[in-house]
Amino acid sequence: FEPAELGDFIIQKSDGFPTYNFAVVIDDYLMGVTHVLRGQEHLMNTPSQKALWEALFSDRPVPHYAHMSVTVSDAGGKLSKRERPQTLRTALTAMKDVDVDTLARIGGITADEIRSFLAGDTTPDMPAVDAIAKHLGVHLPEINIVDFFHSGYLPETMVNFMALLGWNPGDQREIMVLDELIRSFDLSRLTKSNSLFDRKKLLAFNTEHLRLTPPEKVLEHFKAYLRHVESPVRSADDAMLARIIKLCDGARTFEDIERKSVFVFLDDEQIAFDEKAVQKVLMKDRALEILRQVRDELAALPELTEQAIEEMLRKLAETRQVGLGKVAQPLRVALCGTTISLPIFDSVNMLGRERTLRRIDLTLERFKAHG
Repeated sequence: FEPAELGDFIIQKSDGFPTYNFAVVIDDYLMGVTHVLRGQEHLMNTPSQKALWEALFSDRPVPHYAHMSVTVSDAGGKLSKRERPQTLRTALTAMKDVDVDTLARIGGITADEIRSFLAGDTTPDMPAVDAIAKHLGVHLPEINIVDFFHSGYLPETMVNFMALLGWNPGDQREIMVLDELIRSFDLSRLTKSNSLFDRKKLLAFNTEHLRLTPPEKVLEHFKAYLRHVESPVRSADDAMLARIIKLCDGARTFEDIERKSVFVFLDDEQIAFDEKAVQKVLMKDRALEILRQVRDELAALPELTEQAIEEMLRKLAETRQVGLGKVAQPLRVALCGTTISLPIFDSVNMLGRERTLRRIDLTLERFKAHG
């Protein structure tokens, strides 16, 4: 590009912050970047960035630039950070009663800003969006790399998956480790058509990488994830965490593993009951009566081993002429508040006799009017 073809461009905004075009050049220099591969929408930024580099950093060659086809969202359109607030707005719009004042307090913004957001006129900063979504239990689509970490994806998964957006190795391979990607990479195999950010495929990739990654590395990643989300599970020692990971074989993400195991690390009084689980399990088929009998049988067991617990529950199911689920599920809901947990035999073993009986007693007391 000839200098005459470039217009004057701003490198610092009126508020003192640098513009993207200026900041990214400094960032690339400090990180020692030699090659920049990015979406084709950045093509017109390249001349000004190259000019800045040549003016500021004569001690190092200008990076090589290549521009790829756009990655589109599975929801349609370009993958964008705007998907997160849009998802929250859609969820709020579908709600019958929205407590504007509470949401404003949770998000650290004003009630008028909430109303403006609902009307589609403005969008709060992302921390406010994230805080409100967390409060409401609304899952927002992952966009930034930290979003995927927060949702429990492995770094190995993200490297593998993103490497295949707009590029292919020239054969049918999909699940690839970093060394394979490095050996196979060739700019000539960049694709011209847009790539699809397929979230179902990403989940499948993560499931496979959880299976293939060495256990010790999975454990370290899991510990980092638990610290990041400040989960009560982070108090467990390595042996317990390794056991939990093994029990969750086939899990799709660390978020799934944490959700299944967190009940073990909560105080007995902290268990929150899922209303659907209560209605589906505890309020049907004399479940509370069965739960009382399970409690008596557990109290009488000489040893609380997984084998002894399994044999007791199977025998009780046989005696009552019901399936194992009719016996195990009320116990599961009493222990963790939901129908999703670690295997029930291991759950009881991890909690121990005293805490298991305590949680059953609390459940029976809470729902005694329905028994």
